[in-house]
Amino acid sequence: MDILSKVKSYREEENQLKWEGTFEEFLDMLKERPEIAQTAHSRVYSMIKSSGLTERNGQRMYHFFGKEIFGLEASLERLVEEYFHPAAKRLDVRKRILLLMGPVSGGKSSIVTLLKRGLEQYSRTDEGAVYAIKGCPMHEDPLHLIPHHLREDFAEEYGIRIEGSLSPLNTMRLEKEYEGRIENVLIERIFFSEDKRVGIGTFTPSDPKSQDIADLTGSIDFSTIAEFGSESDPRAYRFDGELNKANRGIMEFQEMLKLDEKFLWHLLSLTQEGNFKAGRFALISADELIVAHTNETEYRSFISNKKNEALHSRIIVMPIPYNLKVSQEERIYEKMIKESDMTHVHIAPHALRAAAIFSILTRLEVPKKQGVDIVKKMRLYDGESVEGFNEIDLEELKKESLNEGMHGIDPRYVINRISSAIIRKEIPSINALDVLRALKEGLDQHASISQEDREKYMNYIAIARKEYDEIAKKEVQKAFVYSYEESAITLMNNYLDNVEAFCNKNKMRDPLTGEEMNPDEKLMRSIEEQIGISENAKKAFREEILIRLSAYARKGKRFEYNSHERLREAIQKKLFADLKDVVKITTSSQTPDETHLKKVNEVIARLVDEHGYNTTSANELLRYVGSLLNR
Repeated sequence: MDILSKVKSYREEENQLKWEGTFEEFLDMLKERPEIAQTAHSRVYSMIKSSGLTERNGQRMYHFFGKEIFGLEASLERLVEEYFHPAAKRLDVRKRILLLMGPVSGGKSSIVTLLKRGLEQYSRTDEGAVYAIKGCPMHEDPLHLIPHHLREDFAEEYGIRIEGSLSPLNTMRLEKEYEGRIENVLIERIFFSEDKRVGIGTFTPSDPKSQDIADLTGSIDFSTIAEFGSESDPRAYRFDGELNKANRGIMEFQEMLKLDEKFLWHLLSLTQEGNFKAGRFALISADELIVAHTNETEYRSFISNKKNEALHSRIIVMPIPYNLKVSQEERIYEKMIKESDMTHVHIAPHALRAAAIFSILTRLEVPKKQGVDIVKKMRLYDGESVEGFNEIDLEELKKESLNEGMHGIDPRYVINRISSAIIRKEIPSINALDVLRALKEGLDQHASISQEDREKYMNYIAIARKEYDEIAKKEVQKAFVYSYEESAITLMNNYLDNVEAFCNKNKMRDPLTGEEMNPDEKLMRSIEEQIGISENAKKAFREEILIRLSAYARKGKRFEYNSHERLREAIQKKLFADLKDVVKITTSSQTPDETHLKKVNEVIARLVDEHGYNTTSANELLRYVGSLLNR
C-alpha cells in the first residue's frame, strides 16, 4: 500500500470505531463491558499490563517499555508496582503527583512520552475505549449524570463506584437541552490525542510574571458575556486549560518545580479531592494522572523550601537513574543513531561498546567489597559471569550503592562526540579508537565536569581502551582461526583422543611407530589453561567433555568443533597463541608475500561477511591488532 492508501485505511478504521448513543444505551453497554468505566490510573495500568511482561531472575520486565527504554527494568518495575498498580486499585497513591526524578537524558521524558503515545493507541482498542458526554469540552465521564443519592444503588447493580460531580456546564445542559432526562443525554466514544487536546495535556512554565492561571484552568470568554448575561454562566467560560483538556487521561507538567507557587496550589485539591477551582463556579471534578519530571538538584531545592511542605506530601518520587548495563547502553546509542541523520555512516563493531564501557564506568560507584574492582562490578551488572562471584555478591554490590546511576556521563554527550568524530574524519566509517579519542577531547569542553571528575574520566577512557584491545584481539583471533579451520579441527580431535584415554585410564598408540604411550598431558594442559582450567579442575573438565561425547554418540550425532562452547574457545585461543607470530607478520608487514597477502584477504573477507565490518574498518582493525601484538 502507498502512503495515501494507508492514510485512507486509517481514516476508515477510525470511522468504524466511532460510537454515539444515548446514556440509556451506554448503560446497556456498560453491563456487558464494565472495563469502560475504569479510572484514568486504572486505564494506564491496564494499558501497560496488556502489552505483556516477562519474569527473569525474579524481576518483571514490562514489554510496554521494552522497545524504547533500555536498562531500567528495576526502576520501571518499581514505577508500575508501587504507583500504577495500587493507583489502579483506588488506593491512596492515586491521590499523589507522580514525579520522575533523575539525571539529564536518563529516560524520564521518554517514559512520559511512551505513556502519552500508548494512551492514544490504547483508546482505539476495545479494552481501552473511552466514552464521554457529547459536546463536553472536558470529555466528562457519563456516569457523573447519575445523581449522588442513587449512586449506592448504582454500585449494587453495576458493581461500579462513581466519583466526581457533574460539571457546571453539563449541569446546565442537562436542564436546558435535555429537560433533566439523563437517559436521553448523548454519549460518544472519544479518542485520546495530544495534538487535538483530548485526554492528554502538557504544561510548560514560561515567565512567572506573564504566566496566566487560565493556561491551567480555562478562562472567561468575554465575547459571550453580553449574550449570556453573566460571568458565572458556564456557557461564557472557556474550559480549555490543560487541566480541563487532560481530564480522563494524563497531564504532563514539564519543569513542574520551576512553576510559580500559585500554580502549584491548584494541584493540592486536584490530587487529594479530584477537583479544582475555575472561574466563578463550584469545584470542577477531574480524573487525570498527573506526572512531572525533574533533576535531583531542583528536587532538593524544592523540598528544602518550607512553603512547599503541603505539596511535597502529595508527591510520590520515583528515581529514574542512568542505565548501568553496558549491553543496554549500546542499544540506547543504536536507537539514538537510528533517529539521527547518521544512519549512512558505518560504525565498526564494538565502537559503541567501547563508548558504553566508558559511560557506565562514570556512573558506577567504586565498590567497597573486597576483591571486586570497578571493571568486575561493571561485568557483573551486565550479567557476565565473573569467577569467584555469584548472585548474592551482585545483590550486595547493589545494596551498598543505592544512589548509583544518578550521576555520570549522559548518552547525549556520547552521541554528540560520535557526531564530532564522524564530521572530523570525513569518511563514512568510524571505529572504537575514533570514538574514544572524541570522548577524551570532549572532556575539556564539558563545562559541568570538575577537575577531579575529569581526571577520573580520563582513567575510565584508558580502561575502555584496554577492554577494547582485548575485544579487538579476539575478533582477529576468530577470523584467523577460521582461516585455519582444518588445523583447529585436527587439534580438537587430538585433544579428544587424549581426554578419552585419560578418563578411561587407557594407553594411546603412536600413529607412526605403533608404540603404546601415556595420554599427552602437556598438550591437554596447554589447551585447558587457555580458559583458566586449574590443575585441580582438569579432571572434572575432562570428564564433562567425555560425558558430552558419549551423549552425542548415543544420539547418533557427531561431536563437532562447536559442540562445546568452552572447548571451542580453548581451541581457538591455543591455535591463536600458536599463530601469533604469523598474525604479527601478516598484519604488520609493509610488503607481505603472496601467501601472507592471501591470508590477509581471507581474514578481511571473513570480518566483512560474518562480523559486520566494512573493508575500511576491517583493515584498520588488522593494523591495530598487529601493532598491539608487536608491542
